[in-house]
Amino acid sequence: MISLPEIKQQMENLRSELNSAALYNILAEIEQNSKLAEVYRRLAKVENRHAETWAQKLRDSGVSVPAFRLSWRTRILIWLARRFGAGFVLPSIEAAEQANTDNYAQLSDKSTAAMAADERSHSRLLRRIAGTVGGLEGGAVAKLERRHSAAGGNALRAAVLGASDGLLSNLSLVMGVAGAELSGGAILVSGLAGLLAGAFSMALGEWLSVQSSRELYEHQIKTEKEELETSPEEETEELALIYQAKGIEETRAKSLAKEIMSSETEALDTLVREELGIDPHSLGGSAWEAAVTSFILFAAGAVIPVIPFIFFAGMKAVAISVILSAAGLFLIGAGITLFTGKSVAYSGLRQVVFGLAASAITYTIGHLVGMNIVR
Repeated sequence: MISLPEIKQQMENLRSELNSAALYNILAEIEQNSKLAEVYRRLAKVENRHAETWAQKLRDSGVSVPAFRLSWRTRILIWLARRFGAGFVLPSIEAAEQANTDNYAQLSDKSTAAMAADERSHSRLLRRIAGTVGGLEGGAVAKLERRHSAAGGNALRAAVLGASDGLLSNLSLVMGVAGAELSGGAILVSGLAGLLAGAFSMALGEWLSVQSSRELYEHQIKTEKEELETSPEEETEELALIYQAKGIEETRAKSLAKEIMSSETEALDTLVREELGIDPHSLGGSAWEAAVTSFILFAAGAVIPVIPFIFFAGMKAVAISVILSAAGLFLIGAGITLFTGKSVAYSGLRQVVFGLAASAITYTIGHLVGMNIVR
């Protein structure tokens, strides 16, 4: 007799597989490259097969299979994929596949072992598509790499974490000042100062990081161009070995390398991508765009605990600030599940607990300092 926890787990597995299948079908629909679109369609078929396995297990246990509805996470990923392209969401999907692999690996029967192997294969394939795409004919390699880099997923992750940093740091600052029992005006000024200081610091750090990377990439591309001009045979052989390492048969790898090396522009573009892992068209992106984005994301989170002190004072403002911040922390925790595939309630509440614990500590410290120094 199947237990209630087992029924719940099988239901969750069924929903997970159906959500994945729906997402892959959308990726196939929006994908302009026919080969990648076919890959996504095949992945969807496998996920549907997995879903039918779980549905049959439930039916065999006398449990009715409910009508399927897309989860909120899948709806968000579909919207992001339609808006920004498949590459934007691939890291999040790959994380979910890895989570399914770990989940199925804990089960013992043969059917789940086979599904675990499938999920593991999907995870590796998505990682390859999101990072370096190989094994396609001619210049399609460089084209696909440019379109399916992991930058989109990293940008999405940076957005969530940037807002989290701003909210957590400024909430702690505001609570520390409030604990010292300073006036509402002093708390507001402190909060705004913390917002600006943190946002400018994040923006400058991001600008330096991207600009330094850009300068390093430019130097590496220049060196690669010089090597291509002085030792074309060695570069051809090296490119062939890279393709062989990706699983391409030796004769085909050499033929593909020679075909790419016949064009100096395409050769440099491909070598830079394959050997250095650099997109020569973006070089890590715009330093100014990264700086402005970091500033806005940090400020968006940091302004939340400050807003109540514009309209209220005293403990009322503190209480509203805590409530708004807790809601923001929960939403950020829910956003993190786009990458982890974990429970929204668990991730959201965990973020709230950690954030409020930090603010409680700073409030206590501020209160002690206020008692002994401010007064």
